[in-house]
Amino acid sequence: MLGPCAPDYLTPKVKIEELVAMANGWAPDSAVQDQIDATIMDAVFAARSRLPSGEGSTDCEVCGDEIPAKRRTAIPGVRTCVACQSERDKRPTFTGINRRGSKDSQLR
Repeated sequence: MLGPCAPDYLTPKVKIEELVAMANGWAPDSAVQDQIDATIMDAVFAARSRLPSGEGSTDCEVCGDEIPAKRRTAIPGVRTCVACQSERDKRPTFTGINRRGSKDSQLR
């Protein structure tokens, strides 16, 4: 039996809906998933914008070696061989995506 000094959340007068609201905090149920979806879509858009476009090349523009036909077929508009592209991909780049600190993410 609960005594007269029992916290409100242990007494029957508190509704289940209130307990659920306290457990969820201030965010709507789908806010976290919306944030995850927005972050993924931003990353996909950024990756697609970096894909080569336009006329491709038969020779690598970095080292001058021939780009294999299968690579040119797989990636239309490619301008570098696999080795040069691998070296380019290793370099750190600034993506410009900061979802945690952006005001847009706080307004969703």
